[in-house]
Amino acid sequence: MADRIPSMRLSSGYNMPMLGLGTNNCSKVSEVGNIVRTAIQIGYRYIDTTSVHETQQEIGVTIKQLINDGRIKREELFIVTKETERTKLTTTDFLDTWRAMEKLVDKGLVRSIGVSNFNKQQLERILKMDGLKYKPANNQVEITPSLCQEELLQFSLQNGISTTGCEPCGTLGQTNISKDSHSCQEPIVAIANKYGKSAAQVILRWGIQRGYAVVPGATNTFCLVQSMDIFNFELCKDDMQAIKALDKDTE
Repeated sequence: MADRIPSMRLSSGYNMPMLGLGTNNCSKVSEVGNIVRTAIQIGYRYIDTTSVHETQQEIGVTIKQLINDGRIKREELFIVTKETERTKLTTTDFLDTWRAMEKLVDKGLVRSIGVSNFNKQQLERILKMDGLKYKPANNQVEITPSLCQEELLQFSLQNGISTTGCEPCGTLGQTNISKDSHSCQEPIVAIANKYGKSAAQVILRWGIQRGYAVVPGATNTFCLVQSMDIFNFELCKDDMQAIKALDKDTE
């Protein structure tokens, strides 16, 4: 099933799948290992992680086991990590951090570097910095029907920076992935019924068609399979606009 997922070409020269597994929904160590194992076995190749959830070690152990068992090759996987210290204040200029990250690329320790939760002005600072060697390959931000991020998305596309939408289903969440979910806005439910899909599947498809990658979370196989089943239909222009019209510039 992995060949069903389209990829986007990053400025770093590598291809990134447009659908990945977000591991933020998995709070238990054993849970995240099991869901990552299942995801890879059914075709996911992009695994999104972050240090703040303290599950990276279990994810690494799981992936290593799959590689050792011959289930997957490391070069087939696209692993994203984010070192997040949101509760700590710092006086460090993020341009200095970016220069340090560029050195990691030069040393061959990472293949692509990007940012998370950056706005247009912050991206511009990096693009205009003196001696820039590598521009951000990706910016991961929250994008939902009520937070479309259109200006940021278009700016990134124009400057060769790919975007990943985290928490793509917003309050809908992966535990309420049914097409008649009462937690989803009515227009999306109506569109989902039209295509015979769930509301969450429509939101993921909307993101793919807007040109950014999506990393929905999942805690069971049902959610994983449904998130994968978004490449056999296409939203028409009117439906794309109807969802975009729900933008309230809020989460």
